[in-house]
Amino acid sequence: MNLDSQHKEKKMHTRNIEISTYEYDEENIIVKGVLKDDNLIPTYVLGEKRQPRTVHHMIIRMLIEFSSLKIKEIKVEMPGFPHDECFETAKSLDAIKGLKVAPGFTSKVIKILDESKRCLHLRMLLFAMAPVVIQGYWVNSTKKPDEAGVPPEMIKDYLMDTCWVWRKDGPLVKQFKQRFKHFSS
Repeated sequence: MNLDSQHKEKKMHTRNIEISTYEYDEENIIVKGVLKDDNLIPTYVLGEKRQPRTVHHMIIRMLIEFSSLKIKEIKVEMPGFPHDECFETAKSLDAIKGLKVAPGFTSKVIKILDESKRCLHLRMLLFAMAPVVIQGYWVNSTKKPDEAGVPPEMIKDYLMDTCWVWRKDGPLVKQFKQRFKHFSS
């Protein structure tokens, strides 16, 4: 099987996830995530034929306190879902309000949501949004030339050893160590 070749097969399904960060005010940013699943061919569920359609369309908006990365507000919208009962999970993420997006976030969310109504799709979208909170923080911190930029502790606590370029012994971390004498790993 050659995965690089053009496929003659008909596309059946797409999942699109889009996550964006927005300025809100001096103390907060908004992170918005959208998950959309589209079935592109007719399907059968319990013997019932279903035409191509959007199966999941879910939106999460979080108001993030810039200084602490705490979730101040969280709102779920569900413009499209496969079963009426799915809507009962729309408030399930309310339980994480006040949680800080920091190392260990995923395991804390799993523990918190384990005892309440939950939706795999909302949880997956939320987990995809967490790194974007950090990216939004970074962009907001570095948007003006006269600003101090990202504090060294953010590099240490959120970026170091998360990927190849941010490895502890890599050139990028070494540059930060040279620039910020109080930076320690």
